[in-house]
Amino acid sequence: MVLIGRRLSADELRAVLEDPAKVDDLLYGDLDDDETETPGPELDLDKSWHGIHYLLTGTAWEIGSDAAGAAILGGDEIGEDVGYGPARLLRPGAVRGIAAALDGLSVEALRARFDPEAMKAADIYPSIWADGIDEFDSYLAPHFTELRSFYQAAAADGQAVLLAVT
Repeated sequence: MVLIGRRLSADELRAVLEDPAKVDDLLYGDLDDDETETPGPELDLDKSWHGIHYLLTGTAWEIGSDAAGAAILGGDEIGEDVGYGPARLLRPGAVRGIAAALDGLSVEALRARFDPEAMKAADIYPSIWADGIDEFDSYLAPHFTELRSFYQAAAADGQAVLLAVT
């Protein structure tokens, strides 16, 4: 299971709201026609998504009340199942809130929340947390930085975000 995401322009947001079947093209591109290929995901958190979500929320699946908790599992379901349920859509207002919340979190703050034993007990995917702080520094921290940059760029451009676990 990997998490991918794509920033959506106002036109793309309108298109996906009018026709949720466009979710696949927006997430994966149009593989049938190279001349009009829609770019694929701009965010690929690989398998780090669940660990990052846990560090943001302290839970395996809950979003919580802090906007940062919606960065991974937030949004409204849209379209058909893309692997592990439908994609989720975050509108520009939610994206701005998430970006602001993520801006307020440092890698050091997340490192302080990193508890391999608790993550193992909570069954946080993938089951690689036994290696301890090395997994945080080499895997979770770089992907968290990528996630924060992704939301900053989307917020700065007034964009919506489409997320999917595939």
